[in-house]
Amino acid sequence: MAGHSNYVPQSAAAKWLESRLPVISLVRGSFVDFPTPKNLNYWWTFGGILFFVLIAQILTGIVLVMHYTPNTLLAFGSVEHIMRDVNFGWLLRYLHSNGASMFFIAVYIHIFRGLYYGSYKAPREISWILGVIIFLIMMGTAFMGYVLPWGQMSFWGATVITNLFSAIPLVGESIVTWLWGGFAVDNPTLNRFFSLHYLLPFMIFGVVILHVWAFHTTGNNNPTGVQPKTKQDTLPFHPYYTVKDLFAIVVFMIFFCWFAFYLPNYLGHADNYIEANPLVTPAHIVPEWYFLPFYAILRAVPDKLGGVVLMFGAIAVLFILPWLDTSKVRSGKYRPLFKQFFWIFAVTCVALGYLGAMPAEGIYVTLSRIFTAYYFAHFLLVLPLLGFLEKPRPLPASISEAVLKGGSGMPAGATSAPETK
Repeated sequence: MAGHSNYVPQSAAAKWLESRLPVISLVRGSFVDFPTPKNLNYWWTFGGILFFVLIAQILTGIVLVMHYTPNTLLAFGSVEHIMRDVNFGWLLRYLHSNGASMFFIAVYIHIFRGLYYGSYKAPREISWILGVIIFLIMMGTAFMGYVLPWGQMSFWGATVITNLFSAIPLVGESIVTWLWGGFAVDNPTLNRFFSLHYLLPFMIFGVVILHVWAFHTTGNNNPTGVQPKTKQDTLPFHPYYTVKDLFAIVVFMIFFCWFAFYLPNYLGHADNYIEANPLVTPAHIVPEWYFLPFYAILRAVPDKLGGVVLMFGAIAVLFILPWLDTSKVRSGKYRPLFKQFFWIFAVTCVALGYLGAMPAEGIYVTLSRIFTAYYFAHFLLVLPLLGFLEKPRPLPASISEAVLKGGSGMPAGATSAPETK
């Protein structure tokens, strides 16, 4: 299904370059002539949105780092300097800090779309696994970035989360000492986190290239889950999906800018505008909102090691998901039982996010344990059993048949598109 370009260089310079480094035909084959299922809906635009936000994060981060000082005595003041003295520094910082939240909003939608439409199933296992790796690196990058302002929640969040590694038998204390660069969260810790926070986005970019390469090799999934069988099932990526992605990016940017300009601190924590003080513990230590479901899982277990294992297990289970789902049908659109369990799972994740923000006491702990149990049961019990118990609806013979019956999401005017190989 890999895109094949019919590009023929016209100018002498283009012919010279193509004979030595066929980069133009590679780009055209991957992003212009690439045959894409004609029924992709707007849930598929979040890949393009994520790439746009990643580039925005890298560019704003490069400028911000020119004015930031990774020193515990100067970091908090340097952030205030950016906000008050650097030209448009307030805008760059708000775009960057809210950009992290936008990144996670888009990636969670992207993941749930993949879960619903079975984008993890063969032959796209590698693409899915690379996506989970991107998610993991994102979480590490976001956590380290949250530490850099060196406010109260930055300091105590770093202290609590890094201390979790001490639960690992034999090597835990050594890992914590290495992360801290000493025996407490201090200047060496801030320098380590600053260095890694600057490096990891470029690693994300590299894995994104592999992720795109992987699904361009196997071809896009689509709402029916049926593989394209003929030329009539596909459209060239440009202009049909480039325009569709661009429209979605503009709409998402309106949402993004609403937060950056009107609610810039809504998704943050007020305590982070207080300079870090190791002698004063905040009344309620909470991570950023996008970590809250995993924080709830961590606190649901009374044993420290057990909580750490389950927290990391909540992500690790995604790596083996392609082999846990035993159904032969890919798309949830044709799986009536799966569709119900999918929405129960979505509610479970939202509930865990809410519980992660609540105090670890009373009914909140009990509910956290119930929803944590269901989270793992969904992957380890429900999906394996559904493949044997569920009776799926009949699949369409082809993508074109599904489109003609009205369940398309096909771009306007697509029927007059030239055929692609």
